[in-house]
Amino acid sequence: MGEAFLWLLFFLILICLVAMVIYQLVCLSDLELDYINPYDSARRINMVILPEFITQAVLGILFLLTGHWFMALLSIPYAYYNFRLYAQREHLIDVTEIFNLLDREKQRRIFKLGYIALLIVTNLFWLIYTALEDDDNIV
Repeated sequence: MGEAFLWLLFFLILICLVAMVIYQLVCLSDLELDYINPYDSARRINMVILPEFITQAVLGILFLLTGHWFMALLSIPYAYYNFRLYAQREHLIDVTEIFNLLDREKQRRIFKLGYIALLIVTNLFWLIYTALEDDDNIV
């Protein structure tokens, strides 16, 4: 039963990641539709970027510590992409360049959202598989 709770914890962490990425997409869409000014949009997005990176890194470490190697391997490209953005100092949104990079930034977030969706589907598979396996052991 403990294994099912682990998968549920992983699922909740992935949902938090989805919420952070969707929040960034909404801020970029609001900027594009001129509902918010560039300064506020950049500030709101930049406030969420490092927690997103940290949450994703913690998730990858949890996968490794609990011995879920396949999920850890699936999360490595996303972690590497975030690390590369951070190392090249491209992770924060610049207020003066936000309109020039709006389409590219939206595409980045959509790509991240798709990748997290892949992780969620895989996580749900393992959650259901583990719950059914635990159910068979009880009977």
